Amino acid sequence: MRQLLLLRHAKSSWDDPGLTDHARPLNTRGRRSAAAMAEAMRELGLSPDIVLVSSARRTLQTLEALTPFEDGALIEPMDALYLAPWPRLLDELRQAPATARSLLLIGHNPGLHELALELAGPEVLSRGGTDARRLVEGYPTGALAEFTIAQPWPQLDRGGARLVRFLAPRDLPAAEVSA
Repeated sequence: MRQLLLLRHAKSSWDDPGLTDHARPLNTRGRRSAAAMAEAMRELGLSPDIVLVSSARRTLQTLEALTPFEDGALIEPMDALYLAPWPRLLDELRQAPATARSLLLIGHNPGLHELALELAGPEVLSRGGTDARRLVEGYPTGALAEFTIAQPWPQLDRGGARLVRFLAPRDLPAAEVSA
């Protein structure tokens, strides 16, 4: 079994109208929720072999809050992941090395949310539990979806993943902050 972790970047700042979208940093709430998610991932033993991360500043800062990973990880910042639609994200996942046991993708909505929904498949989502219902409702900033994958990465397709858990920063006590 393989593990796929899909993490949306934490909350970003809109304070500087002169910055491009790509250059927007995390805000205080985002930094706090990213640190809380890092702690939750460590407690759950979620430590990827490979990290694919959008080259946007806010995704790289989210990754920075998560590192270092217990066993180290190959980290690949990618321009192609910036605001990518779900088919592009899926294509990138299919390129993962066969030896990769666990992969973390840090990206953006709407592509990340749509990818998670496509991987879980409509049948699972319609009869799934609380995490599946929450995933259908939305993918807030800083949220993490964990999936198991039975087939090799190149064969990953719609409905080819099983949702294990869906965590949002509001689920984590350490992330509680006012907006």
